[in-house]
Amino acid sequence: MREPQLSGVGVSPGRASGPVVKVTESIEEPASTPAPDDPHAEAARVAPAAQAVAARLEATAERTSGDAAAILTTTAAMAADPALVSQAEQLVTAQRIPAARAVYEAANNFATALASAGGYMAERVRDMHDVRDRIIAELLGIEPPGVPALEQPSVLVARDLAPADTASLDPDKVLALVTEEGGPTSHTAILARSLRIPAVVAAKGVLTMDADAVAVDGLTGEVRPVDPSAPVVTATESGTAEWNGVGATSDGHRVAVLANVGAPADALTAAEAGAEGVGLFRTEFSYLDAGAEPTVAEQQAAYAAVLGPFAGKSVIVRTLDAGADKPLEFLSQEDEPNPALGVRGLRVSFERTGVLDRQLTAIAGAAEESRAEVSVMAPMVATAEEAAWFAGRVRAAGLSRAGVMIEVPSAALTAREVFDAVDFVSLGTNDLAQYTFAADRQLGAVAALNDPWQPALLRLIALVGEAAKEKGKPAGVCGEAAADPLLARVLAGVGITSLSMNP
Repeated sequence: MREPQLSGVGVSPGRASGPVVKVTESIEEPASTPAPDDPHAEAARVAPAAQAVAARLEATAERTSGDAAAILTTTAAMAADPALVSQAEQLVTAQRIPAARAVYEAANNFATALASAGGYMAERVRDMHDVRDRIIAELLGIEPPGVPALEQPSVLVARDLAPADTASLDPDKVLALVTEEGGPTSHTAILARSLRIPAVVAAKGVLTMDADAVAVDGLTGEVRPVDPSAPVVTATESGTAEWNGVGATSDGHRVAVLANVGAPADALTAAEAGAEGVGLFRTEFSYLDAGAEPTVAEQQAAYAAVLGPFAGKSVIVRTLDAGADKPLEFLSQEDEPNPALGVRGLRVSFERTGVLDRQLTAIAGAAEESRAEVSVMAPMVATAEEAAWFAGRVRAAGLSRAGVMIEVPSAALTAREVFDAVDFVSLGTNDLAQYTFAADRQLGAVAALNDPWQPALLRLIALVGEAAKEKGKPAGVCGEAAADPLLARVLAGVGITSLSMNP
């Protein structure tokens, strides 16, 4: 009897059906023996292998564009990270283990740190595992695991896909993607949408599904077996239209379509894609590799490079979203038993107001230099009192528009009071869902709870929309929910005035 259909989370709209091709699992764990005869010579093999992997990823990035190029460039930087290379070299010499084993252990240490950080950082664990496997394959002289050469148009099925594999896919050969793990904010989801390949993630059981061919619906998340002899159905869009540069409903009601960016390359990609502005500029990129807090001048230069492509357009800059769940060396915070619920985002600033004030000074300088229309918002705001405190510091820095992110249920429930303190709000639906359902957004087993169509989440968003209408102030969505063309209609209907997404 043919197996019933599976249900995952649809992350890239469209329908397709065809033969199944399964993607190779991660590389086999390297042995810790035999001990190298010359540990220093063995350690010296690590850096060239890492550089070779980084160079190949960079070369692939140069052949692509948009999100794919940005993600490949970031993955290349992870491969060449001096801290990763140094830790692996030290493991070789200190423990007298082969270079491949040392890379395996060092990369796993980094992946554990990313996972414990939560949020955006935890989403990079799959990237680190991919980098690990590629460097190990280089050291062992074997082919890295990944997508096999496709002889015919096929549906790819995998536990998860590395960003480098996803970015290199040929849309003419890949009918659809289905993964057992992953979530709606993963790189697989982002890239699948960019490539216009129907995709479903968190489809539990798909790897053991006894089917030679499947049909995939990237909107509903349905995956069902089909007759292998049936004609192949190539990817079809689910009613989306070409972008004309102006966000509006058919009757002319404006809903600004903006971009999420985190670095200069992202900003250029977004501008080329026709974004009306930036709804979320993540400023963490200027801090993540810093052993000490960047100076005001260093921050201003970094921010100006991102703001430049949007001169004369609206850009919403989010202040540093870091803390115990995204540890930065110069913050020197204590370990917390549950960092996702600890001192992060704006909460860091209550104890270190100087860090926030210096960042606001840099943002103000970059705004004047770039001539972008800059607004500033704070992450992880829980109460109207916190919103008012932040707005006061923003205006004291010479910036006229202050807002907050609503990603904590308490902020949504008191949206009217929050609006009294600020000029606008932006809903971070990824975290709002995570905190509403007590469901880790990185855990495939609870991915269905992080589906932005969940009624409880939509009701919270509607509360904010009603408050925005009442107060006559803007309310945007900058989580991945904004990238769903069908959900966009619902969001506009409940009072959301702008949608911000990856380019």
